[in-house]
Amino acid sequence: MPKIVDHDKRRVELVEATWRIIASRGIEGATMREIATEAGFANGALKPYFPTKDDLLTFAFGHVFNQTNTRMSDSTAGQRGLSALRSYCHEILPLDAERLNEARIAIAFWQRALTDPAKAALHDSSMEQWREALFDKLREARELGELKEGLNDDDIVGGIMTFALGAQITATLTPEHHSADQLRSQLETYISLISSEKDALVPAAGSKGSA
Repeated sequence: MPKIVDHDKRRVELVEATWRIIASRGIEGATMREIATEAGFANGALKPYFPTKDDLLTFAFGHVFNQTNTRMSDSTAGQRGLSALRSYCHEILPLDAERLNEARIAIAFWQRALTDPAKAALHDSSMEQWREALFDKLREARELGELKEGLNDDDIVGGIMTFALGAQITATLTPEHHSADQLRSQLETYISLISSEKDALVPAAGSKGSA
């Protein structure tokens, strides 16, 4: 009998190989030949799945986005308001090796999206899903009395998105200044600024308190 090939599994294997190549050599070093070699495939075996590197990068971004959404759903289960918002943001922030690799894929995708309207539209629709989820969590927080009065939700969500997406760049470029503990602490500082509770700050593990 002919061997049954799991095509979805192969696509994911190629995405994971792309992560490793980009992490070590950058997007320009991630040639289709190098990716095929890293994944253990013959070079020509990639074309039925991804005719070009751009196609592979687009799929990789979608895979990262879906993977992040699954973690978000799991981590926020049973939570509401600011607690859910905190857990939600933790899944975007590059707090471990897996999320750092995801950030590298996102950065490579952003570079191409600057001159590719289709990629830019995909990114915008993806980020709109995150913005809507953050708005929902703010509405919950307001119902629970967790938010300060007079704050503008558009400004809060915009600030969170700017911080979370910016952290993907800074943690990749200067990890010594943006460790997981530091990123958690920065998020807690932001949450404390919008929280109605005086003692809303939750210290990150290993973070330094004020003197």
